[in-house]
Amino acid sequence: MTAPDAAGRLRPRRSCLAVPGSNPRFLEKAQGLPADQVFLDLEDACAPLAKEDARHTIVKALNEGDWTGKTRVVRVNDWTTHWTYRDVITVVEGAGPNLDCIMLPKVQDAQQIVALDLLLTQIEKTMGFEIGRIGIEAQIENAKGLVNVDEIAGASPRLETIVFGPADFMASINMKSLVVGEQPPGYPADAYHYILMRILMAARMHDLQAIDGPYLQIRNVDGFREVAGRAAALGYDGKWVLHPGQVEAANEVFSPSQEDYDHAELILDAYDYCTSVEGGMKGSAMLGDEMIDEASRKMALVVAGKGRAAGMSRTSTFQPPEA
Repeated sequence: MTAPDAAGRLRPRRSCLAVPGSNPRFLEKAQGLPADQVFLDLEDACAPLAKEDARHTIVKALNEGDWTGKTRVVRVNDWTTHWTYRDVITVVEGAGPNLDCIMLPKVQDAQQIVALDLLLTQIEKTMGFEIGRIGIEAQIENAKGLVNVDEIAGASPRLETIVFGPADFMASINMKSLVVGEQPPGYPADAYHYILMRILMAARMHDLQAIDGPYLQIRNVDGFREVAGRAAALGYDGKWVLHPGQVEAANEVFSPSQEDYDHAELILDAYDYCTSVEGGMKGSAMLGDEMIDEASRKMALVVAGKGRAAGMSRTSTFQPPEA
């Protein structure tokens, strides 16, 4: 059986909830939250002395928990540490059938993705799992990773997302700010625009999703909405959430409005009609006062796709024009 390619891995990821892998209470609570994705963390959210036990805690949670409707991800430690290979082996051998993706942090070059792909393939073959089913999420957290992001994005058919990691990135370029996700003082424009667009272009070139990183002022939901709104406006698919209070805000920000969703579906219906025999096989048509064509259809597909993935329902129907 052939594993899905990148285009077949486009799962909803409006809200990507970070959960410490060493905390059973948080792991249990996360199962009941309306996050699209939950990633169980073995890296920064786990103290060094807790990492080994956390692997087994995560395996137990994946196998015994109810993660219905959620993309199940584990963030392992990065390849510069001595923990990575054992993180992958323990988690995938122990819970592979109940795992969707491995997230690799601090990715700096394509070979780090190739190495993870190879290790996953060896485990899958050894355990008799479907080859290639488990995806990879690559986190960009420093200047080297950003410079190499095009090659990283094309390094493996397992790749599903490119994720921006702002905290380590800010440190790596000596950005003058201590508030992760906020603009540095004294800069008159958006200091993250180039970084976000660079990641987005690499992701879209390979049909991957682009995910924005966390906003650490967890009680400032208005601030979260503002930062998330900028990423959504660029075309990002979702954002990390660190607190239950951020989940609904992320789901809302990265979903189309009801009006936009309805309009997108109407454009698709109108285009299908105008290009049909019944509609005269025309290349363009009018939808109210708006002319629509193939380019309109492509734009509408994006909005409609996000609305469908969010479980939205139409509130309007297309009426063909009278002859």
